[in-house]
Amino acid sequence: MSASPVIAAVPGTSGRAWAHATASAFTGGLLLGVLTNLLQGWLPGEWNQIANSGGVWSVAAFVAGALLARKVGLPAAAVAGLFAESGLVVGYYLYAEVARDGMGSLFAPLVWLGMAFVAGPLFGVAGFWWRGISPRRRVIGLAALAGVFGTEAIHYGWVLHYAPPAWACLAVLVLVPLLMGRTHRERLLALLTAIPFSLLAYLVFYHLILMTLLG
Repeated sequence: MSASPVIAAVPGTSGRAWAHATASAFTGGLLLGVLTNLLQGWLPGEWNQIANSGGVWSVAAFVAGALLARKVGLPAAAVAGLFAESGLVVGYYLYAEVARDGMGSLFAPLVWLGMAFVAGPLFGVAGFWWRGISPRRRVIGLAALAGVFGTEAIHYGWVLHYAPPAWACLAVLVLVPLLMGRTHRERLLALLTAIPFSLLAYLVFYHLILMTLLG
């Protein structure tokens, strides 16, 4: 009986709810895209990679889905994640075009926009699931967020040999389940699930996708 008010409060089917979700997510992503571009110039040395990392960018979609979990349904949360990630790409390259030396070829922005259409809905759903009532889905949502930082840790440490950012991302991998899990069992399962997620995402994203598209 206690779950009934939550279910009734999440219709997510009205046009107004969808419009608000997508507009808010895209605006937030747009501003964060500009900020990440600025941070790349402000952060010293190898730390400037953090601002433009897939892990940090995925947080935007995750947060969009989590914030909307009690206001809209799962499809709207997925679309909000897509708009948040798309806004990041547009904001990042729009600022590069207007305020820096230009974005150059359209190929790279289009590749990252394509990534946004995949990662955005996935992490929007992950954020939505984390705020839900299903323990299994909460574990998967947390493992997805933690795992993307594990992927970054592998890339920074193994490929780029950037030790400080690698350790920072590894710390996030551990802290996300510990701080965001609701029970000890949930925290342990999320951490254990995040490790294979990290390895799988690294192989798929860096070796299969980026190596194929960007060389």
